Amino acid sequence: MGFLTRLRDNQAGNVLVMVAAGFIPLLGFIGGGVDMARIYLVKTRLQHACDAGALAGRKQMAGGAWNASNEKARSTAEGIFNINYVPGAYGSGGLMKTFSENQGKVTGTASVSLPMTIMVIFGQSSKTIEVTCDAEMRIPNTDVMFVLDTTGSMASVNPGDGDTKINGLKVAVKCFYEALAKVDTTANCGSNPTGNRNNDVQLRFGFVPYSSNVNVGRLLRNEWMVDTAFYQSRKAKTAGDTDVDGFKEGQAQVSSTEQVPYNMNWSAWENFGSAGGSSCTGKIPADSIEMVGTESAPYNQSSTGNGETRVVSWSTNQDGRYYNYQGVMVAGKCQIQRRYISGYLKRNYQRSDTTGFKNYEYNQIAFNVGGLKAGGTSWNAGITAPVGPYGQTATIVWDGCIEERQTYQNSDDDPTGEFSPVPSSAFDMNIDMMPTGSDATKWKPLLPDLVWGRYDSVGNWTTAKVKTSSDLSRNYTYACPTAAAKLKPYSTANAFEGYVNTLYPNGNTYHDIGLLWGARLMSPTGLFSSENAFTPTGGEIERHLVFMTDGDTVTSNQGYTAHGVGWWDRRQTRSNAGPSANILTAVVNERTKALCAAIKSKNITLWVVSFGTGVSSSAQTLLQSCASPNRFYVAANSATLISNFQQIADEISQLRLTK
Repeated sequence: MGFLTRLRDNQAGNVLVMVAAGFIPLLGFIGGGVDMARIYLVKTRLQHACDAGALAGRKQMAGGAWNASNEKARSTAEGIFNINYVPGAYGSGGLMKTFSENQGKVTGTASVSLPMTIMVIFGQSSKTIEVTCDAEMRIPNTDVMFVLDTTGSMASVNPGDGDTKINGLKVAVKCFYEALAKVDTTANCGSNPTGNRNNDVQLRFGFVPYSSNVNVGRLLRNEWMVDTAFYQSRKAKTAGDTDVDGFKEGQAQVSSTEQVPYNMNWSAWENFGSAGGSSCTGKIPADSIEMVGTESAPYNQSSTGNGETRVVSWSTNQDGRYYNYQGVMVAGKCQIQRRYISGYLKRNYQRSDTTGFKNYEYNQIAFNVGGLKAGGTSWNAGITAPVGPYGQTATIVWDGCIEERQTYQNSDDDPTGEFSPVPSSAFDMNIDMMPTGSDATKWKPLLPDLVWGRYDSVGNWTTAKVKTSSDLSRNYTYACPTAAAKLKPYSTANAFEGYVNTLYPNGNTYHDIGLLWGARLMSPTGLFSSENAFTPTGGEIERHLVFMTDGDTVTSNQGYTAHGVGWWDRRQTRSNAGPSANILTAVVNERTKALCAAIKSKNITLWVVSFGTGVSSSAQTLLQSCASPNRFYVAANSATLISNFQQIADEISQLRLTK
């Protein structure tokens, strides 16, 4: 047998040859697995470090731009990267990393070279690993309601500021809008907004400026307002103790007349009749007037006197002819002739009217206020009521502020704990309660032109009925802020700034009424649930209420507020004594605590900012407890307020990896 044939048939040693032949591919499989695992580990760690750096850099950048003045953002990004990926880790080398920003998006790239361990046998000495990462601020569907203190103290200037607090607030709100909506305003916010907002996201803003009242009336439906309401007011009474019902007209008399020709062109003489006789002496008729039309309607009407008697004057015209006569002898007889001029007779009238007034009755009096309703959500500017001098009709203008519905009346002078839980009778504390057929569930217009406080005969405040012939001082204070605005998108800075610029300071500080209506206007389950529950496409909405105040609660027992005039109406305090301002302040503070809790329970994030250096420690404590966790800020001056508002806007924005 030949050599090859013998080798083929001899099986001794074949296994060794086969193992040797299979070792090389097996080594490739094992080496590839080991090196691929190392590559995967390094790439994962590198990606995590890049992501962390991009997120940190974007967060550090906040609402500003990434430029020479904000180099800290870049160093922050690189520092966080280095914490998460140490150069030389896992045997890598040649680490390179860069972070940059464009239109609010931070982009990072990183690469390393990783030496191979086993794959070097196959000519693969190293592997370059590269990753990229993006991060930007993106917001979800978001509603933001500003509840802003616009009381009289906002006209003052904080120490170190060069302008009033109200103007500092306006700038802060505009900078908030810049940071969240990514739209530039006229305000100097330190830098221009960067980044783009997704147009598919709904972003709405609403406003409730408050002082001692809120101006929300014209946002309500007509059926949510009563038709008849009681006010601390007055009636004019007659000697018979009946209500004065306007002026009773006296007898009209003509005070003078005036013949007014249309022109001085006499007609031709015409025969009028024969007087006979041989002479016309004593036979010529006197000039006369003949009326040929009806008397006109009165014009030039006027009245004098503003007491219980008035003198009314007016004039009328009536067309006619003015005749002039002469006698001429014709055939020895006296012939009477006449001519005329066309014109009119002006009659001047006077009439003395009286009301029969004897005195005023000052009391709690019912008035029909339904005349304000113009259908749906439309409202008239005012009504008329007989509260003018001596019972005359006066125009009562409505500026939009409201009196609250049924409230809780405390039985003593200490309201502590009275609103934990909120009493069921306090309809005014119920954020979501819809008005029903009962007037107790409805609101009424706040009408200062109807209201008088009153004194007794020796000048003491009293709730008793007072009769006097004198026109008493109104004896109350009143303030109505800028009208509130429901939640809506503001796609342009002009529209947003146009509203903010209308804010003005006046009145005392009642935090509860501002928070109450801020919650009502944004609640997804209340008066405006059809607008607030979801976006038009059914999307979920995140809700944020930003509450800013510059001080402690400040009340007045003579202030006309959403609960009437405290000393006279006593709706929240015991009925047998007029409350002091301290008692009313305690009531407002307790109500504020309860409303803050109610707002947070509705899954609304409550941001609270204390503005200025004049806020007491007790007020600071109240405000801090009002806020959602870690959502309380203190701003001693306008610069800090602007920074705080920008920070709130940045925190509302959600920092997200986009790649």
